[in-house]
Amino acid sequence: MSKITKEELKELQEQEQKKSAILHDLGLLDTQRHSLLHVWADIISQQEAKKKELEEKYGKVNIDLKDGSYTEIKDETE
Repeated sequence: MSKITKEELKELQEQEQKKSAILHDLGLLDTQRHSLLHVWADIISQQEAKKKELEEKYGKVNIDLKDGSYTEIKDETE
């Protein structure tokens, strides 16, 4: 049976290990991305609920997130 050299085999094995490590890391990144997308959607949902709550309390306003001040939004029909 013919064989490649030990150095060639070692190089191929190292390349295969690197491929496996990268594939593993890509899987982890995809899982993290998926989790972050769920967190993002949750925050958007919470923010929309808070906006609705504040609109019921203060009416249609623009809120300055730096200091909490707000200005009323005028309807164009007025």
